Amino acid sequence: MSRDAARDQVEPQIVPALSEPGEVLRDAWGIPHIRAASTADLFVLNGYIHATDRMWQMEAALRRAVGTYAEWAGPSALPADRLSRQLGVKAASIRDYEAMSPDSRAMCDSYAAGVNAWIDAGGTAPEYELLGARPAKWEPWHCVAVMRQRGLLMGSIWFKLWRAAALATVGPEAVPLLRYEDGGTERLILPQGAHGDRIRATLEDLKPSMEALSGFAPEDGTVAGSNNWAVSGKLSATGMPLVAGDPHRQYEIPGMYAQLHLSGPEFDAIGFSVPGVPGFPHFCHTKNVAWCVTHAFADIHDIYVEEFSDGGAAYRTEDGTAQAVTRQETISVRGGSDETITVTETRHGPVIAGDPTKGKALVLKSVQLFDTDHAVDCLLPMLKAPTLDDFYDACEGWGVIDHNLVGADKDGHIGLLVRAVVPDRDRINGWLPVPGWTGTHEWRGMIPFDRMPRELDPADGYITTANNRLVAEDHPDYLGTDFHPTHRASRVAERIARVQDLTVGDMIDILRDTDSVRAREITGRILKAGATGADALLDMLKGWDGRMDLGLSAPTAYYLIRQEMTRILVRVSGLDRASKHAAAAPAPGIPAVNQMWWALPSLLREDDTTLLGGMTWNALIAEAVATVAAGPQPEPWGTAHLPVFTHPLAHLFPDAGGAAAPTSDPTGGDGDCVLATGGMPGTGTRSVYGPVARYVFDLSDWDNSRWIVFHGTSGHAGDPHYSDQNALWARGEMVPMTYTKAAVDAAAVSRQGYGPSAT
Repeated sequence: MSRDAARDQVEPQIVPALSEPGEVLRDAWGIPHIRAASTADLFVLNGYIHATDRMWQMEAALRRAVGTYAEWAGPSALPADRLSRQLGVKAASIRDYEAMSPDSRAMCDSYAAGVNAWIDAGGTAPEYELLGARPAKWEPWHCVAVMRQRGLLMGSIWFKLWRAAALATVGPEAVPLLRYEDGGTERLILPQGAHGDRIRATLEDLKPSMEALSGFAPEDGTVAGSNNWAVSGKLSATGMPLVAGDPHRQYEIPGMYAQLHLSGPEFDAIGFSVPGVPGFPHFCHTKNVAWCVTHAFADIHDIYVEEFSDGGAAYRTEDGTAQAVTRQETISVRGGSDETITVTETRHGPVIAGDPTKGKALVLKSVQLFDTDHAVDCLLPMLKAPTLDDFYDACEGWGVIDHNLVGADKDGHIGLLVRAVVPDRDRINGWLPVPGWTGTHEWRGMIPFDRMPRELDPADGYITTANNRLVAEDHPDYLGTDFHPTHRASRVAERIARVQDLTVGDMIDILRDTDSVRAREITGRILKAGATGADALLDMLKGWDGRMDLGLSAPTAYYLIRQEMTRILVRVSGLDRASKHAAAAPAPGIPAVNQMWWALPSLLREDDTTLLGGMTWNALIAEAVATVAAGPQPEPWGTAHLPVFTHPLAHLFPDAGGAAAPTSDPTGGDGDCVLATGGMPGTGTRSVYGPVARYVFDLSDWDNSRWIVFHGTSGHAGDPHYSDQNALWARGEMVPMTYTKAAVDAAAVSRQGYGPSAT
């Protein structure tokens, strides 16, 4: 049945997996509010409605997780499928499902039954028609795989691989420079409001890794971030907490999150769901507790250099030689030949880069895959927690991805938990791949849950996180090395502190903040460089306040010059060669210009010329300014930075409506603003990632909460709700988040019944 038919029917639809009738109300934005008489029925309808709105997206995420996406998307998906097969995501997901509690298995079973009821009723989507395919039956373990895929390999792995790839080019002395800039002094997440300085690894610290990587040379010789915060009742106009934020992801269509409301006998919860997964992993409120996340950037991935022998069949350990385990995997490729790969595993995990038959290779040991994960086991207890403290207790065992979990409750508490499973090991593991044969870089188990950073009701009355540093680097437990710059978190804190009696409107206004301290700082340095022959371009920057606003051309001029500065830096440092190193090979690859875009501000601020190959910063800036001045006149930022939405099948079906991504209205900001609409520095000025959702939870009145997604509720091109939220999203506005029964009933524009049989 079509999405429209499913919405417009008035007769009850038969869903055999239901035990009693239920109903789904939709508001003017097509947002589903599901009501059921039992928890099992609620998750049946959760699966059914997800399938109705997003079935193709669900199966695409599953295929990406387990390495069968090339069967749909063709050769371009093959590198990612290879990596997924190497990682063994399918086996890990089945393992985790089988280890679940009975209640969690029942939840996934009910969800799968709802998905399959929709499939059995003839459900399809435009993408299936383009591919000549039918939806695959949903198995309960698929929920685990999809949840794992949505955060798979985020974080520290890419920084370590990047530094390994760059080591041979820049030398060990420069390795500490290849980090995200820190703004001088970093704001810490815990304790809230504290600041700290970085610790840099010494050459002696890096020596074991450098020795291990010797001989692992090039053949020729990450985007995301989020904001969230909570303010206590002593700072709000109502005397109760407010919680707000936005997750930042690439603008892939359909978007990662789907708005949803689940009302049943055990809980009443509303938030952003992840199609393919029951409940609300990331952003939600129940009648008592509200929660939201940002990526914590905890170091949950280690990379080991393994030394192989016997044609890759054996590898070295501190106790002698051990046998590697190998398996064959065959990947089907649309429009191409099947490919069979050999996966090699050691005690640490699978080889992800290099060739074991040639002596050395890189092996990944990741919390996300190495041992049983219990994240899905947390979903149901989270929905039932009566207080914020109880909610945090319910998150023990969550390891599939690491989060700064900010929340508040109806008792007036606000808090923060670093929700993660982090290995207990030496902090030197955070810099580079480490030797796998010494026994000195091994995990000593996991940091106990009761030692994970947690804070309730900080003295200042607010909490902010924006992927910035978790704790001071001399914290007793090593939690991470690489974090995002501190300026987004600091800007949110500054905005909170300047206003008394904060309201929902104030929270919305902070979310659309376009101020860029990095833009002001770098622009000031550009203007001091003494570049000549580009008066018109430089005049745009004079007097500009660093706001990345739509109608201004100065943001475009700044961005283009910074982009060219980064390209020159990559060229003169030789780091353009690093992207060809075997360590940079795992999909999707590691473009040097993207990495150095984030390292450039610190280097510039400190006048560090280590990577300039004898050049000065003034000379580099002058060359960048001249290059930009010779090009087209900078357009207004709203035009230059227009968001680009992409559908994963557009490259196969460029003229097909079913694979057409909607267009977007212009929006301001950039990757350094609270309104973090970022681009890829190597590919132009357009925005390719940003806030795929926004929310404000008002604990004084749940019906006064607000939310938005960047396109719409539906995942189907042509549906009225495919892109009806975009214009509001682009302006930084939101739609009502109705919650109470009376408010939902009043806002409903359709009501559809579902039952186990015809009535």
